[in-house]
Amino acid sequence: MTDACLTFRDLTLGYNSHPAVHHLDGTVRKGSLTAVVGSNGSGKSTLMKGIVGVLKPMEGAVIRAPGVRTAYLPQQSELDRTFPARVVDLVSLGLWPKRGMLARYTKEDRESVSKALMAVGLGGFETRPIDTLSGGQLQRTLFARVLLQDADLILLDEPFNAVDAKTVGDLIKLIKRWHGEERTIMVVVHDLDLVRQNFPETLLLARQPVAWGETRETLRPENLLKARRFHEAWEENAPWCEPGEHDHGHDHAHGHDGHTPAHDHHHDHGSGPRAA
Repeated sequence: MTDACLTFRDLTLGYNSHPAVHHLDGTVRKGSLTAVVGSNGSGKSTLMKGIVGVLKPMEGAVIRAPGVRTAYLPQQSELDRTFPARVVDLVSLGLWPKRGMLARYTKEDRESVSKALMAVGLGGFETRPIDTLSGGQLQRTLFARVLLQDADLILLDEPFNAVDAKTVGDLIKLIKRWHGEERTIMVVVHDLDLVRQNFPETLLLARQPVAWGETRETLRPENLLKARRFHEAWEENAPWCEPGEHDHGHDHAHGHDGHTPAHDHHHDHGSGPRAA
């Protein structure tokens, strides 16, 4: 499909032989803005790591369209705040894909960093040590780095955690600006109201795909209930769910192209959680 930025083919991801995302099929359209939602431990961050290539698939594949440049923003908790770096050092990392690690830092680069910091509301913060920044200021700094990367595909893992409401609003504006530039964006989000207000498409995960498509359809109460039941089954370490156990009265959200009904992504695999 020519307008696919990403294609998932029976994708299973995990750690130490323990699957965390099961049998994900589908495509992410070029220029789409998608929220990835689900309970803690539902596989959202794992999926991001699989897309960017930090995790190799246990089964299946992630296929990127040729020439796609990717920017990945991990959770703040994965960053070492004690590293002795300044804001300018962190933002400048966004230039590596274009310049290389050993390239000289030019006047144009300095101007690009300053413009990016202005765009995120941190003009004049270049020399501030990163360990003195608030959570909101650090996230703005990281968004400035993404700005410099000029990527086609932007992956943001929980960018609104530990961030004040003003910063959330400003970061949403930046995401919408990127969306307007027809970049492809996937964002892990916890706040479902924020998703309903700002994200056209949503993928609902409970280690396996529950629903994926237009946000209003995906976040219908019956889909949220199904996701919770799937998650509870995993939490209880159920060794197996018989085919159809969770599917009584199941009403699929329509497919993530907005037209094709979503099929049951796990029907060929025994349906439901398997022993890890």
